[in-house]
Amino acid sequence: MKILVINAGSSSLKYQLYNMDSGEVLAKGNCERIGSGGFITHKRPGFENYACEVDLPSHDEALSLVLGLLVSEEYGVLSSIDEIDAVGHRIAHGGEKFKSSTLIDDEAIAYLETIVPINPLHGPPAIKGIKACRRLMKDTPQVGVFDTSFYSQIEDYRIIYAIPYEYYTENKIRRYGFHGTSHRYVSAKAAEMLGKPIEELKIITCHLGNGSSITAVNGGIAVDTSMGFTPQEGIPMGTRSGTIDPTVVPYIMKQRGLSAEEVEDVLNKKSGLLGVSGLSNDYRNVLTAAKEGNYRADLAIKMLSNGIKKYIGSYTAEMNGLDAIVFTAGIGENDSTIRSLVCKDMDYLGIRIDEDKNSSASGAADISADDSKVKTLVIPTDEEYMIALDTLKFC
Repeated sequence: MKILVINAGSSSLKYQLYNMDSGEVLAKGNCERIGSGGFITHKRPGFENYACEVDLPSHDEALSLVLGLLVSEEYGVLSSIDEIDAVGHRIAHGGEKFKSSTLIDDEAIAYLETIVPINPLHGPPAIKGIKACRRLMKDTPQVGVFDTSFYSQIEDYRIIYAIPYEYYTENKIRRYGFHGTSHRYVSAKAAEMLGKPIEELKIITCHLGNGSSITAVNGGIAVDTSMGFTPQEGIPMGTRSGTIDPTVVPYIMKQRGLSAEEVEDVLNKKSGLLGVSGLSNDYRNVLTAAKEGNYRADLAIKMLSNGIKKYIGSYTAEMNGLDAIVFTAGIGENDSTIRSLVCKDMDYLGIRIDEDKNSSASGAADISADDSKVKTLVIPTDEEYMIALDTLKFC
């Protein structure tokens, strides 16, 4: 059984082809600069990578190129596109309709188009990717896997904002949450590592990268998450401010003469680690500067670690206990400093890590101290494989 996973961005199309019988990745790659030139990287395990500049005016041409490479004599891994049993699409936003992964048909696409106003960044490219696949692979099932669906069981009092209620009923303004596929994957892996049914565990998963989110998972069900109506809410990120006093927005507009669009740009693209440090949105660069004594870089790192710590404390209270913390994604998996800062002085919650285990952690690892009541785990995320697993259910 072979599953193709597609993650379409506004100017990119990432893909992975899985052999689900063995779980191996047969090929993967990325089409970049779609609509403004074009560049593709195509990788197969055990073979030299293929990279080439190519004209990619739209997602249709990008997908056509990908399918051609997958069956080509020189770079391919398939004898025919018909060997692909289904395509799984990563879709950031499923609105209120899609509470689980689903087959994509005309009705589903029509609904996704209606929620573009609340998902303007990720919605249009995902729809383009789906339509391209449907045109070029007419008889192949297309499956949507939604980042928001993991949060479909969160209680209403945790997702409704304290603003006029008709803003929710008429404009669908509420907390949705994102990175759900990653949080779902690593929480399940945590249960495997602990050798316990996930239904018996209270887990806090920390997906830390250029975009970051924290999720409370009780019994395998997400009960709260840090991102909200958009991926802007929560802890400080690479270029996003995270949660701020909402009155800051009109104040900035008046004081600095900015439009709503300009303020939105500031909060999404010029804030977070970049805005505070004044150096970079790359955590590694900011951390290096902090260690060299740069005050603003050190401030940014402390703001990030303290923000994570606050969510861990509040989610532990919400779940009335905690069994495990999981660190994942680019920063969470690879940086021992942030893990150490977050877990420092958390003894009152039963959280203690072994610094030697922490500094040497590679891949999936338990970095807990031997006497720690709460397990602290590092687990590499694999959203694409999670999407492939969901897609397989429809074959």
